[in-house]
Amino acid sequence: MKQGLSLRVSQHLALTPQLQQSIRLLQLSTLELSQEVEQMLDENPFLERTADEAPREEFGLESADAPVRDDDRQAEGESDFVAGPAPAAADTAPASPADSETAAAADAPESEPDWEGDGTVDLAPDDSEWGGDAPARANNLGNDERPDATELARSQESLQSFLHRQALSLRLEENDRAALRFLIESLNDDGYLEDSLPALASGLAGDDNDQFDELVHHFQVALGLLQSLEPVGVGARSLAECLTIQLRAEQENDDTEEEVQVRRTAIAICKHPMELLAKRDFKRLATLTRSNEEEVRAALQLIARLEPKPGRRFVDVERNVVIPDVIVTRIGHGTSARFRVMLNPEVMPRLRVHDIYAGALKAHKGEGSQALSQRLQEARWFIKNIQQRFDTILRVSNAIVERQKNYFVHGELAMRPLVLREIADELGLHESTISRVTTAKYMSTPYGTVELKYFFGSALGTETGGNASSTAVRALIKQFVSAEDAKKPLSDSQVSEMLKEQGIECARRTVAKYREALRIAPANLRKAL
Repeated sequence: MKQGLSLRVSQHLALTPQLQQSIRLLQLSTLELSQEVEQMLDENPFLERTADEAPREEFGLESADAPVRDDDRQAEGESDFVAGPAPAAADTAPASPADSETAAAADAPESEPDWEGDGTVDLAPDDSEWGGDAPARANNLGNDERPDATELARSQESLQSFLHRQALSLRLEENDRAALRFLIESLNDDGYLEDSLPALASGLAGDDNDQFDELVHHFQVALGLLQSLEPVGVGARSLAECLTIQLRAEQENDDTEEEVQVRRTAIAICKHPMELLAKRDFKRLATLTRSNEEEVRAALQLIARLEPKPGRRFVDVERNVVIPDVIVTRIGHGTSARFRVMLNPEVMPRLRVHDIYAGALKAHKGEGSQALSQRLQEARWFIKNIQQRFDTILRVSNAIVERQKNYFVHGELAMRPLVLREIADELGLHESTISRVTTAKYMSTPYGTVELKYFFGSALGTETGGNASSTAVRALIKQFVSAEDAKKPLSDSQVSEMLKEQGIECARRTVAKYREALRIAPANLRKAL
């Protein structure tokens, strides 16, 4: 093998830490951005919140409409290819036009991010930053005692607590009481006992057969007690058992022989596979239960009134309120109406560089000042990148409102086809940038709060040669189904024909796909009993 030396010339894209941070911040949701801000406030001593109004950066919206150079667009589209050991976050967000020159001038660091910038530690006039229109965010240090929504949600009594309170009124031996307490704690959120009694006993007894038999006996006694508590059906090990417990608990309320027979038929139905119940196979169920179809229909109506998940009302659901990033308000009426797009001041953090610390660093340069200078520059870049994020969101939102104006006037039936490429070409950004901006960002509209991606939809052909938005077609399908006869629900083929009458070419399989996306059951399951 012959050895030799050779020279090779190659080109590659390198993203600076500043640009990587801008990319990462752009794709974050409102909640994730808030967490990022809190983390940065904890880590960087030069960063602080401000309640004062601050001047905006010169590179904001006023210069955001400047045309993007071809090499900057390439940097946005090829942000996945980062030279060296650059952080992986670079491939998940767009390159900001304002910072592209910095990206081309600096390579990714091999160890720690280089936040030196131009090396200055002077207090820049734009250090008091961001959010001149945003009110100060209330912290937890003041005297504000308003209850938090999450705290109110979690104050609800759990299913286990509710059952334990009922168990206190039962006069039981210590072993049976302990067994009942164990079963209560073994219930899932729906109130079901997922594990069998032998499985629970074996987990406690191990290889001791005598103790295993004793535990199974105590669990059987405790299970009967558990299933006698409220809510009715709790402690069931299957859906069939849950429904049966509820049916038997109401037997005393039956006054006529017909009601008694219907309840017996319902209990018999629960003994057979639940698939037959879900498919509403009346003939098969009538044969299996030795009843007529009328009794089966009445039994299914009785079963439909039962609660399949007894623990549903006790589930501690954390209520996540969607806070819009952009607010659209209507100004004027009729044909002269226009829409104003503005950022939600509630989600805009107001940050600035700590004047005292920055001034102290400028006055005392000594050992360790280089590291502190990097932290100062990091704080400045963080403030600018947050502003860049909101400016980009506002630009994209304005473009969306301009193209989907009919939606804001007439609703989702007037939605027009729109793809990411159209907005990207209009704003001079990369398509991946628009994708990241519209993900997990929400807009408050006259018709509710929706994600920015909601305004993008593929096009379906029409008889006139035009296009119809898939979003509008889904809204039309939903409208057809809501107006259908419950005794004769519309099939997918019938909906497809109705769309053709409206001039929209939509195949049956496409209708089925849109119906499933809308979480609308098939026609046989929508049919009234």
